[in-house]
Amino acid sequence: MQPTIGRIVHYTNLGDADGRYPPEAQAAIVTGVHDYDHENADEGVPFVDLHIFYRTGDFHMQRVPFSETPMERGHWNWPPRE
Repeated sequence: MQPTIGRIVHYTNLGDADGRYPPEAQAAIVTGVHDYDHENADEGVPFVDLHIFYRTGDFHMQRVPFSETPMERGHWNWPPRE
């Protein structure tokens, strides 16, 4: 599946260095899709720009890489199907 603008995905934040706040999945909306980069894209999925929603506010990130593995810090992935 390829990302498109407006899709809802999960972004795993980095947490903090001392482990007091572990990484958590955050809801995010894809706001941009970059051309496929053969050297850097994982699993053939391009980097995306995200608008990430935290409990305390929101944040924008550019060129976020994809991970097939859920909860990989600093990556986005598709929400699980239930």
